[in-house]
Amino acid sequence: MVSSASKQVFSFVLLLSLFHFSSAARSLAETNSDQTQQPILFQYHNGPLLTGKISINLIWYGKFKPSQRAIVSDFIASLSTSSPSTNQPSVATWWKSIEKYYHLSNAKKTSSISLSLGNQILDESYSLGKSLSVGTQIIQLAAKGGQSNAINVVLTSSDVLIDGFCSSRCGTHGSSKSSFIRGKSSKFAYIWVGNSETQCPGQCAWPFHQPIYGPQSPPLVAPNNDVGLDGMIINLAGLLAGTVTNPFGNGFYQGPKEAPLEAASACPGVYGKGAYPGYAGDLLVDATTGASYNANGLSGKKYLLPALFDPSTSTCSTLV
Repeated sequence: MVSSASKQVFSFVLLLSLFHFSSAARSLAETNSDQTQQPILFQYHNGPLLTGKISINLIWYGKFKPSQRAIVSDFIASLSTSSPSTNQPSVATWWKSIEKYYHLSNAKKTSSISLSLGNQILDESYSLGKSLSVGTQIIQLAAKGGQSNAINVVLTSSDVLIDGFCSSRCGTHGSSKSSFIRGKSSKFAYIWVGNSETQCPGQCAWPFHQPIYGPQSPPLVAPNNDVGLDGMIINLAGLLAGTVTNPFGNGFYQGPKEAPLEAASACPGVYGKGAYPGYAGDLLVDATTGASYNANGLSGKKYLLPALFDPSTSTCSTLV
């Protein structure tokens, strides 16, 4: 028989797999089967990865303070290796590990990707209301950004309800047909991430909030002193990794296409070495604020970023 403590620990792993970085809800039975009966074996499904110079456009839906917007925009700017943080480990170093996926793809020549901060669009009047659907309205908002060589990121404030938010996901990524550009219609990639601060921080902002299920350990201090936004960074980072390596559902992933494990979602709840259910790992701690982090960004900011699956070693790789 399985002890109640073991059940609790296992449930916590399943919870993180379900919520963090998911592009669709995945049944607990499937996750249980995948994680206990076989190792994680990533497959390349011969589809395109995002390549070249890509702008990340931010669509802010609802009320966000300027300081909150700066947390996200500085994170995006920190991804570029052309302006790396002098302090290590850095956000740029974390992102550089994505290059391994490009080396393993079947491209005729080695390709790469370069991300930069694009336009920021503010919708503080809740033009579509405060209750949105991922399938239609999030795509409608994402379409406001540029649709060529871009990833459009929709960020919803804590008072906006999204179908499936908290119950099955903290964010999602996908693609949609773009408008005709130079006489041709193509697809553009988009991401949605919600601010869970008042709705479900135990699911979508762990380890900066007490988890609802599983092992109960004290929450960590958020590096930017904002549980909701620091949680959004974790989910946004993971979804960015999934977007560039599996933008159209036929790139790198494991499991069913409808609910894939991707570059970050394959390593739920892992942020540093020694991580286990209920423990994020051995992280860096700011001597002044006591905040936990694992990556330095621009403008002196610090972030907690998820482990990424290393396809060359079939292990979860962390910065610290």
